[in-house]
Amino acid sequence: MNIPQYMEQVGRQARAASRAMARADSATRNRALLLIADAIVRDSAKLRAANGRDLDAARAAGLAPAMVDRLELSDKAIATMVEGLRQMVALPDPIGEISNMKFRPSGIQVGQMRVPLGVIGIIYEARPNVTVDAAGLCIKSGNATILRGGSEAIECNRALAAIVAEGLAGAGLPQHGVQVVDTTDRAAVGALITMPQHVDVIVPRGGKGLIERLMKEATVPMIKHLDGICHVYIDAKADLAKALPIAFNAKCHRYGTCNTMETLLVDRATAATVLPQLAALYAEKEIELRADPESMAILAGYPHLVAATEEDWRTEYVAPILAIKVVGGIDEAIEHINEYSSHHTDAIVTEDYSDALRFLREVDSASVMVNASTRFADGFEYGLGAEIGISNDKLHARGPVGLEGLTSLKYVVFGHGEVRS
Repeated sequence: MNIPQYMEQVGRQARAASRAMARADSATRNRALLLIADAIVRDSAKLRAANGRDLDAARAAGLAPAMVDRLELSDKAIATMVEGLRQMVALPDPIGEISNMKFRPSGIQVGQMRVPLGVIGIIYEARPNVTVDAAGLCIKSGNATILRGGSEAIECNRALAAIVAEGLAGAGLPQHGVQVVDTTDRAAVGALITMPQHVDVIVPRGGKGLIERLMKEATVPMIKHLDGICHVYIDAKADLAKALPIAFNAKCHRYGTCNTMETLLVDRATAATVLPQLAALYAEKEIELRADPESMAILAGYPHLVAATEEDWRTEYVAPILAIKVVGGIDEAIEHINEYSSHHTDAIVTEDYSDALRFLREVDSASVMVNASTRFADGFEYGLGAEIGISNDKLHARGPVGLEGLTSLKYVVFGHGEVRS
């Protein structure tokens, strides 16, 4: 395959399709989503079989357990994809919405209209559910999209691409409105991120290495996040009946996700009480604890205890490893988070209203939580239907990127024959 020629063709097709996607009415776009959802239910056995081939190849290639975990398309994951599509149908259509209308002294009315971004290129590793989530959100928001999944999910992505194409055709939308790049050659990524004439924005969902490469090479704007170094801070006034399950779930629910807790901060006033109880829970999962000196002293005898280094505070483990630090209060906790966090998701467990508000105001992250697990930082859980990614950028979109994050605003003016003097 001639990769530059192939990607140029994909880009031209996407640009042409984007015009039809943008002018399609809401009922048509919703019909496509429902047809895709129904086809996923119908073909769930085929999808599981295709995913099984991907999983076999991944294990044979020695992929890390966290990557294999992301790759698996379980019955629950299939059901969540279907529910996400149906949630999207129920969401208000953002396209064409006019807001902030104001009369100016000249007599004109000025406002803003929400419009699609155009063509969105999405690059992701493992996670075949992203194929459907991203396709659905782009369809609903009137965009065309080019999806470049990882080689480890090629079989499942091809099966899902056929389902999406069927749904588009059934609704009368262009078949090139969603295109899945049908090559595992990494040169396709290089071509996709350097086609500003065809692609309006890139959304990468992958490891730090991928993001760093794209930051160096891309000539197309990106909505991105580097990594997910998420914190839970247990305050001196925390309710331990909440703190224990939150700190356990945030780490142990899944290891390979960007909203998994990687550092636990505990107020000195409660550390001697809470840490042994948490250690007993973590021991069941054989979590390695990388502890600062105070935590080391409290947790002496824990079977998987390692002294923390400076690098541990800056590390996204995506593994059964957790960094722990005892802090002198909320000031030190906020300072540590703002220094070492990747600005993705951070949580406080406290019954003190003032501390909760301070944490919400002063922690500079895309999602900040009170008395809840960081694992809730997700477009589906936030009621967005799904997400195209989680951004810890500050411009345009921040946090889980749903429909509004895939649109832009343009100014619209209504006049009555006015001319400027």
